[in-house]
Amino acid sequence: MTISSLDREFSATDNPSTEVIVRPAARRRRKGAPNRARPSWVLTAAMALLLIYSLLPLFWLLVNSTKTQDALFSSFGLWTAGPFALWDNIHTVFSYEHGIFARWLLNTLLYVVVGAGASTFLATFAGYGLAKFDFPGKRGVLASVIAAVAVPGSALAVPTFLMFSQLGLTNTPWAVFIPSLVTPFGMFLMWSYAQEAIPNELLEAARVDGSNEFRTFFSISSRLLAPGVISVLLLEIVGTWNNYFLPLIMLSDPKWYPLTVGLNQWSEQANTAGGEAVFNLVITGSLLTIIPIIAVFLFLQRYWQSGLAAGSVKQ
Repeated sequence: MTISSLDREFSATDNPSTEVIVRPAARRRRKGAPNRARPSWVLTAAMALLLIYSLLPLFWLLVNSTKTQDALFSSFGLWTAGPFALWDNIHTVFSYEHGIFARWLLNTLLYVVVGAGASTFLATFAGYGLAKFDFPGKRGVLASVIAAVAVPGSALAVPTFLMFSQLGLTNTPWAVFIPSLVTPFGMFLMWSYAQEAIPNELLEAARVDGSNEFRTFFSISSRLLAPGVISVLLLEIVGTWNNYFLPLIMLSDPKWYPLTVGLNQWSEQANTAGGEAVFNLVITGSLLTIIPIIAVFLFLQRYWQSGLAAGSVKQ
């Protein structure tokens, strides 16, 4: 700092008129500065209401799973009452009808592992091929995939049932596995993600270095596609876990039921005369049904968030 700058600084602080002039100017600048966006109380209240609306059924399910059968119908639904009976209810769920709930749980896990895993694998390959390779009829295939996204799965359930009944595959796990293999929405997501996530220059460099297409995919492209694969896998796991209509029309033997169809069967039994004793099993079984899917989502959430953050920055 030079002597002249020191003189100007001391003169500005010693002169009160200068101080009066500087402070209002600074105050005017602060008033005229753009106001940073802050959430209003209306938006905060709306988000709080949506959060309560989303968590209230889960809270009701958790609270009523801890009640006995008598306290379930004689107490307030949003608060505990009577002795804590959660562990007894869980034991009753797994022992009712010779442990059929455990069989339904294993069936659901089987459908998720085979169906969601295979559909994610095929969607990854198909989306990558549509995004990075040129072949005759590519536009027609892509248009067919986009058109198939708009078709609801329930509209294809009856034709699928008729076809599988002629093949003799109904009432078998194959009737649930095979229709779950092809997911147009997953293929569309992987196609759109692969277009932006994998630069064409990187693939050309790998080809120049002598790498074949399979080695390039598994060594380079698969790592860049990992966030998109996790997103598709999450969607497929949730969709397969909550799948109800397809197993309902394909399966007639209770030993092959998933949790959705099995719990609905218990619910229908609870609504009949004298079936009130099963109502507690439906509530506790529903709580046990949502715990694995919440655990999977929380476990894969960090990979999903990191992929979204990485894709938000354009290099």
